[in-house]
Amino acid sequence: MPILHPVSRDALLPKLQDAFDFAQRQVRAVVDAHPDYSPMYTVKGKWAQEKDLWTHWCEGFFPSQMWMFHDLTRDPKWRGLAERYTVKLEPRKDDRNVHDLGFIFLNTYGRWYLLTRDRQLRDVIVQAGRTLALRFKEKGEYLCSFIGPDSLFIDIMMNVPVIFWAALETGDENLMSVASRHCLTSRKYIVRGDGSASHEGMFDLNTGEFLRQSTHQGYRSDSCWVRGLTWALYGFATSYRLSGDARFLETSQACADYYIAHCGEGLVPPWDFDVPEGPERIWDSSAGAIAASGLQELADLIPCPEKSRHYRNAALTILNSLTSESFLARYHPGQEGLLLHGVYHKNKGLGVDESVAWGDHFFVEALYRVLKAEG
Repeated sequence: MPILHPVSRDALLPKLQDAFDFAQRQVRAVVDAHPDYSPMYTVKGKWAQEKDLWTHWCEGFFPSQMWMFHDLTRDPKWRGLAERYTVKLEPRKDDRNVHDLGFIFLNTYGRWYLLTRDRQLRDVIVQAGRTLALRFKEKGEYLCSFIGPDSLFIDIMMNVPVIFWAALETGDENLMSVASRHCLTSRKYIVRGDGSASHEGMFDLNTGEFLRQSTHQGYRSDSCWVRGLTWALYGFATSYRLSGDARFLETSQACADYYIAHCGEGLVPPWDFDVPEGPERIWDSSAGAIAASGLQELADLIPCPEKSRHYRNAALTILNSLTSESFLARYHPGQEGLLLHGVYHKNKGLGVDESVAWGDHFFVEALYRVLKAEG
């Protein structure tokens, strides 16, 4: 494992609390300026100006932040807003056009259910898991992406936990099988032996044969698109927590080790590790934020104390970077997001070097994990 400089959790806590407080102010400002709007990416630092969404997958991230704010502050105003933004999502429990139902429902109804244990909330999440499971292809054994039935995205590793969740809640062995087989297929074909990951895998629909790795958002088909790598890091860790399959924990560690080894000091990555040095090699703070939360998830699960400390220290290193003047919007007046230098879709020119909804969400989640542990 690479040697990282130790980061003092206690020394960092005031900085993290300050960032969490700033996040509440920024989210409140968006609610006031754009009621009932769900952010996706900024344009020149401003929300509500998106030109192209590509797909609808971000609507859970904004209310998820509100649920976390409420959990730590117990401010009833945050709960009221969280409920208001969450209930609008319920019809999407039957949405068969996206592969992102885990993002949408575990972050909203999932947090609400943990607070109340209301069976009606549980049933919404279970239905979302069942709907996502309908994307499963028996030939090939994978959940297909929104692109088409022959396409598997690494992003789905962050959504398959909603199927595991539904399986555990209902005792449905078929759901558990679907989720587990998807993870094994992703592990076999789009996570590489060195721990790097491809964005997409393509399959023959007639035979289920794996054909090739591909990409939509990465630099090349054989490159390592870093946000996809962090989806794998985090998603395989969560899938291990829900399934107990040690192979998923092993894969999460491999992705984490690759990430840490290929980042520079501060552990905030470029958008793709294989982009040559030059003007195209720009930051993706959102991948850093996902890693900061995913590494804490992994640290909580890993049985080796030394590795657990290593991954937790890496997460704190990222948060120390993301709360600096280089990345935190607090130091840059006029910015409406939380984190600067995020990337949505570099190849389409969408949300490039901007704030992005998932970057802000996972940044808040990473802060929340540290602060809640202290509480």
